[in-house]
Amino acid sequence: MTHTAPGPIAQVCWVVPDISASESFLATTLGVGAWTSMGEVRFGPDEATHRGAPADFTVLVSLAWAGDLQVELIQPLAGESLYAEFLAEHPAGGLHHVAIETEDVDASVAAAGLPVLSEGSMAGGLMRFAYLDGAAHGVPFVELLWLSEEMREIFATMRRG
Repeated sequence: MTHTAPGPIAQVCWVVPDISASESFLATTLGVGAWTSMGEVRFGPDEATHRGAPADFTVLVSLAWAGDLQVELIQPLAGESLYAEFLAEHPAGGLHHVAIETEDVDASVAAAGLPVLSEGSMAGGLMRFAYLDGAAHGVPFVELLWLSEEMREIFATMRRG
């Protein structure tokens, strides 16, 4: 990448086959917790793309913090997605992406000069994201992430416990 990153790393994410087991492992070995389950999260074809086509997938999501860094766990449940592809290639799971916050996803995508593999937004405009191919640089995926003020407050409340 030949640009200055839009913001510091805000999140690291593991894609895993068993979210509960991974929560326990990260809490015990790295001291990451307390975990907040977001439950099943569905992205439909009006909200997400996967490799340029409309996507429809469901994942389990759990969040915790390690200092200022958000730690995310994702367990794919249904549908084609980067998460399901990753888990098929890495059945034990693994580090999937690092996320960088940006105020302008489109401008950050253009500046990055990396292929966009998946994009999406949450209903109600709470957040927007784009996953870029970072494999040639040692990171499977780079997520560019825009958060609404409402979503920032939701995360702040979670972090405070």
